[in-house]
Amino acid sequence: MNRAIRRVGYVVVGLLLIIVGQLTYLQVIDSSKLANDPRNSRIFLRNFDRPRGKIISADGEVLALSTRTNDEYGYQRTYPQGSLFAHTVGYQSVIIGSAGVERSYDNDLTGRTLANNPLRYPSLLRGGTQVGDVVLSLRADIQRVAKDALAGQRGSVTVIDPSTGAIIAMYTNPSFDPQPLASHNSSAVQKYYSALSADPLNPALPRAYREIYPPGSTFKVVTTSAALATGKATPESVYPPDRSYTPPQTDNAINNFGNKPCGGTLPEAFRQSCNAVFARLGVEMGEEFVPELEGFGFNSAPEIDMSPGAAVSVGPQIGSFKNDKPSFALAGIGQGPVASTPLQMALVAAGIANKGIIMKPHVGEKVTDREGKVVSRVKPSAWKKATSPDIAATLTEFMLSVVNSGTGTAARIPGIAVAGKTGTAQSPGGPPHAWF
Repeated sequence: MNRAIRRVGYVVVGLLLIIVGQLTYLQVIDSSKLANDPRNSRIFLRNFDRPRGKIISADGEVLALSTRTNDEYGYQRTYPQGSLFAHTVGYQSVIIGSAGVERSYDNDLTGRTLANNPLRYPSLLRGGTQVGDVVLSLRADIQRVAKDALAGQRGSVTVIDPSTGAIIAMYTNPSFDPQPLASHNSSAVQKYYSALSADPLNPALPRAYREIYPPGSTFKVVTTSAALATGKATPESVYPPDRSYTPPQTDNAINNFGNKPCGGTLPEAFRQSCNAVFARLGVEMGEEFVPELEGFGFNSAPEIDMSPGAAVSVGPQIGSFKNDKPSFALAGIGQGPVASTPLQMALVAAGIANKGIIMKPHVGEKVTDREGKVVSRVKPSAWKKATSPDIAATLTEFMLSVVNSGTGTAARIPGIAVAGKTGTAQSPGGPPHAWF
């Protein structure tokens, strides 16, 4: 009898130990995972039953704020600028989740970041609510200029401070109004979201950093830098005035624009955007081309403080040259295996302007508390060493000539030195893309 009781006791103690062990694991080891699991209803309600911080432009305009509601949630996000910042600020939705700055800076906007330091914020110890306001590097006035410049055309504009990586403007047309997504009416949200998804123009897609396109002749900036860095060309190199170039392993010629002959020195070929010259350079560099273009950020994605992150801009791969020389010729003119986000090509230009260093792009500038004190600030940091200062200076001169007397004269501004590169790229099955 006593033996049977002891056995039952052992079983009970064992079960208790298992329960204690499981509780310890859940509360100590797995607590962080459970706390951040989107299926956790407490976490879900916490995001909506209290105000979030504001999202504010660099020039002081409120882009997102919380307003009170008389429903079970208590608060709803409001977007005063409508579609102007939809692809960067994003949205917070009870039904479909969040995107953009609303998602990437969620811990700051909800105050979770501040809650980790209660001694600095005494109101937290008294049961107060402390949220963070996120101030962006984006300027509303320049964002409006970018929108107006597109004049209703489909496309993207990205404006970057080359020395810091701060994004000053990033606008894509078509855009969308995020306000209906913030509604607490689930059927209305679903209807609006379905309409956005079904729209063939896909206005919800942030094309500036999520969609890749052939960059065309704008990529000749990268090709030229690579040719100079590898010693395959110098500013004094001279090329015959050909109408086309036929790469090895194919009979398909790569023609100049309008089938016109062009050539001359390297800067002359750059100013004229001569396909025959740059296709030839792509083949002459071969495998050496790959690490040079990767130095500009291709075959990787820039880390940007938005969610979802930037798409990978792509180029030729190491090991592919031997059996596919024509693709390297096409890469030399920004076609074939090369495809880029508008953000990535803006970073290419910024790297040239910043003496060969590409800074990590960012839209956030700082986080402030309720009293306006700075809690954290984005520190500029280098992302890629694209090229040397000397080559960057040479390319700057080349790009100045494009605007002054080449294919980019439409970009001239009286009294201001403008450097740039034009591009027109063919996209299989679609219309050509124009770049600058």
